[in-house]
Amino acid sequence: KPCDFPRIKNGGLRSEENHSFFRFFFSAFRGKQLGYYCNRGFVTPSGTKWDYIRCTVQGWEPAVPCLKACSKSDIEIENGFFSEPDLAYHINKTTQYKCKQGYVTANGKTSGPITCLQNGWSAQPSCIKSCDRPIFENAGTKSNSTWFKLNDKLDYECHVGYENRHKDTKGSITCNYDGWSDKPSCYERECSIPLLDPNLIVDLKKEKYKVGDLLKFSCRPGHRVGPDSVQCYDFGWSPSFPTCKEDARMCVDVPELEHSSVKFPMPSYRHGDSVEFTCLETFTMIGSGSVSCISGKWTQLPQCIATDQLEKCKAPKLSAVGAKLPEKSEFNHNFSISYKCRGKQEYKHSICINGRWDPEPTCTRVEKKSCPPPPQIPNARVMETTVKYWEGEKVSVICQDNYLIQDTEEMVCRDGRWQSLPRCVAKIPCSQPPEIDHGSIKLPRSSQERRNKAKSRSYKHGTTLSYVCDDGFRLAEDHGVTCHMGKWSAPPRCVGLPCGPPPSIHHGIVSHELDIYQHGEEVTYSCSEGFGTDGSAFIKCVGGKWSQPPACIKTDCDSLPRFENAVLIEKEKKSYRSGEKVMFKCAPSYQMDGSNIVTCVNRMWIGELVCK
Repeated sequence: KPCDFPRIKNGGLRSEENHSFFRFFFSAFRGKQLGYYCNRGFVTPSGTKWDYIRCTVQGWEPAVPCLKACSKSDIEIENGFFSEPDLAYHINKTTQYKCKQGYVTANGKTSGPITCLQNGWSAQPSCIKSCDRPIFENAGTKSNSTWFKLNDKLDYECHVGYENRHKDTKGSITCNYDGWSDKPSCYERECSIPLLDPNLIVDLKKEKYKVGDLLKFSCRPGHRVGPDSVQCYDFGWSPSFPTCKEDARMCVDVPELEHSSVKFPMPSYRHGDSVEFTCLETFTMIGSGSVSCISGKWTQLPQCIATDQLEKCKAPKLSAVGAKLPEKSEFNHNFSISYKCRGKQEYKHSICINGRWDPEPTCTRVEKKSCPPPPQIPNARVMETTVKYWEGEKVSVICQDNYLIQDTEEMVCRDGRWQSLPRCVAKIPCSQPPEIDHGSIKLPRSSQERRNKAKSRSYKHGTTLSYVCDDGFRLAEDHGVTCHMGKWSAPPRCVGLPCGPPPSIHHGIVSHELDIYQHGEEVTYSCSEGFGTDGSAFIKCVGGKWSQPPACIKTDCDSLPRFENAVLIEKEKKSYRSGEKVMFKCAPSYQMDGSNIVTCVNRMWIGELVCK
């Protein structure tokens, strides 16, 4: 069978093949090819502006020579580009576009899809300026995002003991066109020394002090008021710096010391003045020969002991190595010994003073260190402290109202410094409590409390709320939710009650019916012959109740449809079952165009007959 003259929708035949004379006498047999073109906005199936159609047994192919198309020239991607070489795309064809370096799609990807639809491209591609997640130096953030849009702000917080270049422990940076506005970097916090009392002598004075450093003090003539050391913390020095106060009280009358004399005695002595004692001949001085006037009182006096009455020292009992000791049981006054303890490199020295070693020779004695008064923790209650604390002593910290203690509840004096410092952080309220399926928050009994709860948009730290379940449900766990530092604990679950047997329906049954069904279980109805379900055949057990069951309705077709110039082949019946087919034929001189069968489907006839 030859092919008729082709009509190219949204295009046409090439000019020499579209002449009216050519069209009138047109006839093409199988295998014949004709060139054609497509109008603007349309392309051939191969994506070009023109191609060939071919006559086949089924007719001209392709059946749709010109397809609706989208052109790359119809759309401009700011800060992006198409990643495929094609210039035009068919309907429903999807292509990819990519964003330039430093830009992303609206959902944070470096590329995205765009589809050609009937009315053009699916959407205007968008490439927005972005910033990658920055590298934090001694800091952290609560944000989990991996990228940020232009003008997005990112808050960060320095680690304990660190601060940013603005001397703050918190900061924020903004995503700009040229990247982040600043680096989220924090530096170890330092303590600077303020202007001190001119009479105060600082031990190991440095230009910079880091957190944990100790600063020790002594005074020029006078006496210290305050602690002998302070410690650098992340919030500054603690306790307060001492001062040196000169005492106006004087000493009169040099104290008497038997068997001694004083060089250059005076009638009175000021605070800090000293006198020198000398023992008489045949007497030996025990202790320092110099005594001082301190706050109106003389320091400890020495002793003058008859030289022939000086006591000897017994040999020390030491488990030491390298001890330079003569094999003697006693040692005379003023005899010195040197020894080295096991595992130590340095030598220790002691001298015999009138029957006692100074200092006492030992390899087990550990010098006990002390700490200055503990620091006042920010947002904690004021503590009552003493001047000095010994190694291992602990001090409890209690936070102020609306603050919560974290890390630990006690500070410990260790190695002359306060360790394990707690923090008092503000109690963070919670927003609305979490919702649960088939349940709600239990309201207070009084109407006033209910009104107050309805107005409240936040709940204090420590608040506990209870839940109640809807009808047909019960609580699986016997607990509520508690607000802890801005977050609610996990809520309970409401589980559905079981159902009894499913409801009965006319002309329908449930296969394998049981006495009890669990929440969420489903059953299926089946209808008697000649009936079908009106709606879903499934029902579900929800909270002790079944969902609405279907109805079984009659599905037979009562009367046949009538078609012009068509007659029934078989004898007509009063009714037909759903799914039953009926065949027709055309009257003489007429020919069937299409199928000659109609089908009964749920009381409706499906199919159209045309006799030409």
